[in-house]
Amino acid sequence: MRGNIILCGFMGCGKSSVGRRAAELMGRELCDLDSYIEEKAGMSVSEIFAEYGEEGFRERERWAVREVAGTPGLIIASGGGTVLSDANVQAFHSRNGLIVFLDAPLAALQERLKNDKRRPLLQVPDRRKVVRELFEKRIPLYRAAADVTIDAGAPPLTVARRVAKLEKNLDNPRDMG
Repeated sequence: MRGNIILCGFMGCGKSSVGRRAAELMGRELCDLDSYIEEKAGMSVSEIFAEYGEEGFRERERWAVREVAGTPGLIIASGGGTVLSDANVQAFHSRNGLIVFLDAPLAALQERLKNDKRRPLLQVPDRRKVVRELFEKRIPLYRAAADVTIDAGAPPLTVARRVAKLEKNLDNPRDMG
């Protein structure tokens, strides 16, 4: 069974764009977790947040993680908050998943997110401050959850090639350091 590769990291780090390219390079199917949740819920992430709040979204996310973790051979582009939950990390690891932290510098993320209109957590007056505060809070948690860290400051195809190189190590992902 081919273990899943789960891409985690801060919003804007490239999980979806790198995931698409890595899936092509590796002959795997991409599962964008936010899109999966939207499809199952019949509403957008923004609509879920508006109607049920962040906890309502996280509940749906935990269910989705348990479901997709059991489908082998995927590249999973997680949401920015997915691996902040120990239960989600355990669900991925229990199915031989390899969690890969796409580490992008704060300045690059600020630039990528400056005009974002779809992420509910960024629809605030002082977006740069919110991004900085969330970044500082979440980065240590991404590092703790990840089996491998990859520099995601490069273009998506370059990062995807780095991810693709990990496949040969999936038999013993915890040995990769």
